[in-house]
Amino acid sequence: MILITLGTQDKPFNRLLEAVQRQIDNGIIKDDVIVQAGYTKFHSEDMTIYELIPYEKFDKLVQQCDLLITHGGVASILNGIKNGKKVIAAARLKKYGEHTNDHQIQIVSDFANKGYLLELVDFDNLDRLLEKVKKFKPKKYISNTENFIQMIEDYIDNN
Repeated sequence: MILITLGTQDKPFNRLLEAVQRQIDNGIIKDDVIVQAGYTKFHSEDMTIYELIPYEKFDKLVQQCDLLITHGGVASILNGIKNGKKVIAAARLKKYGEHTNDHQIQIVSDFANKGYLLELVDFDNLDRLLEKVKKFKPKKYISNTENFIQMIEDYIDNN
């Protein structure tokens, strides 16, 4: 199953769902596709689309999916990475009215450069990325939270 999450940004991200629909129409995607669309209004006979999915159900879907396709939100990306999922991420872009700025470009690029996910830049080449993800071995996520907390505690204790 492929899970697509577009986050809760108050702007649509139709461009990503249109690219996925083309791959379904072309017979490249044969899996069940479940979408958490947020504010994106998109109709498809081939995808199960929810505006929002309750957290517990969403968490189960992330655990069950074979592939997570997501926008460039840090929380969405980390959710997939922390669960050991293969992730394809695409930045929402200001020029398409998908966001107020282009900060997601840097977020997605950074995660991709570090080996955590595959970056979708050219939506016309999603088929190539779907083929590449089959052999992709994402870097294992290691939390740095404990080190960060220790640094804060040390700072507080010393000041």
